[in-house]
Amino acid sequence: MSISGKVAVSGFAEMQPQKSPGDHTPLSIAADVGLEAIADAGLEKAEIDGLIVGSSISNPGWYWSLAAAEYLGLKTKFLQQYLMPTGMLWRAAAAIEAGLCNNVLCVVGDTWDSKLLMKKGPPPFPYLGEEMEAPYGVVGAPPGYAMITRRHMHEFGTTAEQLAKVAVDQRYNACHNPTALFGHKEIGIEDVLASRMICDPVHLLEAVSPCTGGAAFVVTSVEGAKRSDNPPVVLLGAGEAGNRWSLAAAKSLTTSPVKESAEGAFKMAGLTPADMDFAQLYDCFTAVVIISLEDAGFCAKGEGGRFVEANDLTFKGNSPCNTHGGQLSFGQPGIGGGMSQVVEAIRQLMGRGGARQVQGATRGFVNNNGGIMAKECSLVLGVG
Repeated sequence: MSISGKVAVSGFAEMQPQKSPGDHTPLSIAADVGLEAIADAGLEKAEIDGLIVGSSISNPGWYWSLAAAEYLGLKTKFLQQYLMPTGMLWRAAAAIEAGLCNNVLCVVGDTWDSKLLMKKGPPPFPYLGEEMEAPYGVVGAPPGYAMITRRHMHEFGTTAEQLAKVAVDQRYNACHNPTALFGHKEIGIEDVLASRMICDPVHLLEAVSPCTGGAAFVVTSVEGAKRSDNPPVVLLGAGEAGNRWSLAAAKSLTTSPVKESAEGAFKMAGLTPADMDFAQLYDCFTAVVIISLEDAGFCAKGEGGRFVEANDLTFKGNSPCNTHGGQLSFGQPGIGGGMSQVVEAIRQLMGRGGARQVQGATRGFVNNNGGIMAKECSLVLGVG
């Protein structure tokens, strides 16, 4: 059974990210964007019989999906909690194709309170082998990604300027996105390199900024998507791969599971990276974009730094990437930050990109990352 070409996204919604939670809770955000996405899809709440909810840093729980279903007032035949939004989409597709449900709401909502975290400490990151890594300072995400960045620089000659170029191009995109958290001022390579070093060789402007926010989209059959006023965005291919838990167990710091997940997605779609009009790539740190471009096949392994230096990653350029600004400049709403990449791909393919619309976009590649480049999920989407 193949899910290629069988389902489409018919509607979406996204909350403008903000630095503090205000009066929001993860459930209130999920409800707001969820109901808005259902309306955007031209459906009634009673027609939603499937729900996939993203995890929440601020409210982790085994039965989070049940709490969300109750809060939204949904009666579901298919219910799941899953971390990666790209994985939500293909799981929704599989459930619909299997006849388990007809219309699936995929939703993420999360809050981030920096002042509270200063008192309580950050939530645990269960991605690293504590016994082997924590004693040496590898605690949380930045040290792990700093090691990956440094190794890529060592192996392939990737320069600090090339890494900074990713942040610069994405900030340009964010400055054309009225909802981006950091879309008020363009930056240059010199600004990135002059920003505070947070974990050598990673500078502040090369690292993601967690915030409060959320987004949702509705998955239905291609035929069902015709009820919406939006052009259907069809799932053409999907792939997923993971190979470890601890960073110490990685056979290579510079080759990621994106290689397998992207190969699977392109094979299912019958397409190649050259067929894509844009890429929306998880970008918690600039090196992740460069490695993802390599492993997904947009350039050869080791050529990522030179690729981003030679090509224009802005929405106006020859290689549009993270056209909403990426998590680096749009913001990372809690643990489900990768949802912004999925929603931006949907927005672009529906032709709703506004000032940052990629002209003539009909196909796009999306990738989400889990852990310290430990698990990856890739999608190929197209206009129906």
